[in-house]
Amino acid sequence: MSMPVPVPDSRTPPPAAVPPDAPAAESGAPPEAPAGRDGGRGYRAVFAVREFRTVFAAHLLSLLGVVISEIALTVLVYDLTRSPLLSSLTFALGFLPYLLGGTLLAGVADRHPPRRVLVFCDLVCAGCVALMAAPTTPVAALLLLRCVVAAVAPVFGGTRMATLTDILGEGELFVLGRSVLRIASQSALLAGFGAGGLLLTVVPPRGAIAITAGTFLASALLLRLGTRARPARAAGARRGGGGTFAVLRDRRVRALMLMFWVPPFFAVAPEALAAPYADGIGASTAALGLLMCALPVGTIAGELLAGSVLTPAARSRIVVPLAAVGALPFLVYLAEPGVVLASVALLLAGATGAYTLGLDAGFVAAVPGELRGRAMTLMTAGMMTVQGLGMASAGLAAEFAPVPLVVAGAGVLGTLGVLAAVAEVRAADRAGRASGATEARDGADRHVTTG
Repeated sequence: MSMPVPVPDSRTPPPAAVPPDAPAAESGAPPEAPAGRDGGRGYRAVFAVREFRTVFAAHLLSLLGVVISEIALTVLVYDLTRSPLLSSLTFALGFLPYLLGGTLLAGVADRHPPRRVLVFCDLVCAGCVALMAAPTTPVAALLLLRCVVAAVAPVFGGTRMATLTDILGEGELFVLGRSVLRIASQSALLAGFGAGGLLLTVVPPRGAIAITAGTFLASALLLRLGTRARPARAAGARRGGGGTFAVLRDRRVRALMLMFWVPPFFAVAPEALAAPYADGIGASTAALGLLMCALPVGTIAGELLAGSVLTPAARSRIVVPLAAVGALPFLVYLAEPGVVLASVALLLAGATGAYTLGLDAGFVAAVPGELRGRAMTLMTAGMMTVQGLGMASAGLAAEFAPVPLVVAGAGVLGTLGVLAAVAEVRAADRAGRASGATEARDGADRHVTTG
């Protein structure tokens, strides 16, 4: 890219092109979209790959299970305890175990066949929610089972991301495939909570949880029957922290992870404080819903626009500017705007999330194939963890400062944090080029000496 942060690694040649309508299971190689504009085929080219359609359908089922089970479990815990603290804790437990599972279990994604890992994770989730639905399961066990589901989630997500490079290749189709899954996740936040609330008007909380066991089982069945059996990426890889260190000691990979982690930490502030802000300006419950929906709607719109209209090179060039300005719309909160203006600001902030399409390409190119599952598991775990910490930090800050000031402060600090991450990526790239030049000179010296 022309910016000083070359997100896609130009030293990595793209995979050989295969017609998009030839599934990876039949062609023997991952399909690859042609470079440049694709005549509007973009996302359609991704869905032309049969194996991806299976992964996408399984993703929707898993999302449905996660969202509905979270709502139902929160209601169930509150019904059993009448404690707002314990009820809200069920949501917090959806974030905190990500860090533990993502670090301790990250190597599973590379040491075992990916299809086996994906199916096993779905079965674990199905078993856990089935136990939650049992009438005799106490509250402490409900919270523990919630932790187990959250702990395996980053392994599932990281393995699925790494498998996408096998199904779609490492270039354009992978980027668009990742975008599709993110859009589905954001859409689930919009539709899932409404669907879950509607379901709870028909069935009791334990009944709703029992239904989600079926969605996890259906996802496992789809993945087992609809995806290829592939060998482990690194069956003999070292266990524990050694392999994790092998990922994190690469300065460029660490810097790119920061680009994934820093923006979400600050971006969650308006959502975390939407309720107290709406209450402070006297907004209605419907207005609160608008504030909660604005950011994910903007994210979906930005992803669709970048994936459909921009070329891979253009997406690479917008990584830095979009990431740098992503939190600036929060500054409008200093004027204590009404719901409409605040919603517009959140829409704009969400749309800047399109920078992740260019960042995805750089990340997958920077990580060696045998460590890709582990790296993507760590990246996924980090993203979920920083969002949980960001929500907690925003809530804590709002105890001592007005909500508008906290949100605007998140905008300022978020911008500074992104600029620091960009500087680190640039420094890592310069160090990598210098190291490559040194190795080339050393090789030439050895050749002269031995010659």
